[in-house]
Amino acid sequence: MALPTRPRSTTRSLAALATAVVLTLTGSSTTTAAAPGTQRLSGTLPDGATWIADVPENWNGTLIVFSHGFGVTVAQNAPSEAVRLRLLEEGYALTGSSYDTSETLWALESAERDQLATLEAVTAKIGEPTRTLSIGQSMGGLVNARLARSGAGGIDGALGLCGLVAGANDLENYQLDAEYTIARLLLPDTPVKLVGFASQAEATATAQQLTAAVTAAQETPQGRARIALAAAYLNLPAWAPGKERPAADDWAGQQAQQYDWFARGILAFVEGGRYHIEKALGGNNSWNKGVDYARVLSASQHAPLVKAMYKEAGLDLRADLTNLTRNATITASPSAVATAERTSSAGQGLAVPLLDIHTTADDLVPAEQETRFAARVRASGDAPQLRQAYVDRTGHCTFTVAETVAALHALEHRVNTGHWGAAATAGALQTAALQLNLDGAAYVPYRPANLTIGRRL
Repeated sequence: MALPTRPRSTTRSLAALATAVVLTLTGSSTTTAAAPGTQRLSGTLPDGATWIADVPENWNGTLIVFSHGFGVTVAQNAPSEAVRLRLLEEGYALTGSSYDTSETLWALESAERDQLATLEAVTAKIGEPTRTLSIGQSMGGLVNARLARSGAGGIDGALGLCGLVAGANDLENYQLDAEYTIARLLLPDTPVKLVGFASQAEATATAQQLTAAVTAAQETPQGRARIALAAAYLNLPAWAPGKERPAADDWAGQQAQQYDWFARGILAFVEGGRYHIEKALGGNNSWNKGVDYARVLSASQHAPLVKAMYKEAGLDLRADLTNLTRNATITASPSAVATAERTSSAGQGLAVPLLDIHTTADDLVPAEQETRFAARVRASGDAPQLRQAYVDRTGHCTFTVAETVAALHALEHRVNTGHWGAAATAGALQTAALQLNLDGAAYVPYRPANLTIGRRL
């Protein structure tokens, strides 16, 4: 088909669990073929990253660049095949790169550069779009937020899906608090390597140790109380997939559903991710020396749950918190922290409008990350550019096609009019999503708690 042109302007089982979690996080990594009536373009960037683009014959002039999540090593241009087909049907051109993942799957050093180079390569072939929008999912949501911060590449607006917008330093620190709690309280006499992984095998071994400890601990009241404490530090939802949401005062039910997340293999993802992040940053970027674990817990939305479980178990919560605080000796590499701040942080400003959507019970990238991100954006003075909306569902990136497309249309409203109005409210998004008559929607008014982290903003 002829392209529409526009004038240019210048352990085996645990490893299997880890793989499953990565695929849940990012979607399938297989390359999709062009849809009927669509031209597929592709290329390779100087750093070896590849890119793809789909241009429908009814191109509406909008080019969308998609930033994929952690674990994907091939180019993707949409969060799912169903979303890709719907957007092509509506006339959007879609593009995205693989990033340079030759050294590490945490490819934040190259991702922003590769996405901008992809836009340049694609527009060289199809002409300048009338509008360029960015969409990012999970780790790609962090890439997306960075693109929105700079506005580079002619990007006019951005949509974040389940984005890891708190950044790598926050991620590794609150995950360390949970790992350390499990190791210190459930494996007090067993050496457990928590940071400084030299290989994926070391990370897998740690995941095995910690997961086995949690599994055994769930059998006793004392163990369940300590799992609840670790889950609070991990910002883990108390609502798991396939289960009825526990009542607000159903402490046992909430703890059981937090345990379900551990049983699903979340620690395999946490440790595997830590290895790749450390490799990308050149060292460990997390620390707990000087952290007051009682103070950190006091700010957690799950503190009442933890206190109730400790009371039921007859355990001294204060003693455990003192134990954690007094024995916290892990320090970070200053250069790794600085590199993470340079390559893997966002929220220090927004050059273009950004709409973030998140599920309310996300285990891998908790919705509380959005609160942390919004605080940074407010501090920058760019809060009017940001809107955040929530879908009442468990899981990471478990949006329907309708929810995703409705959010994109809301972003377009902001770009077109210069004002958000009510377009990004839960009610408007829910109505718009249902009117698409696709696969349903569950937008709700929601405000996440603060991220439990205990480090400065």
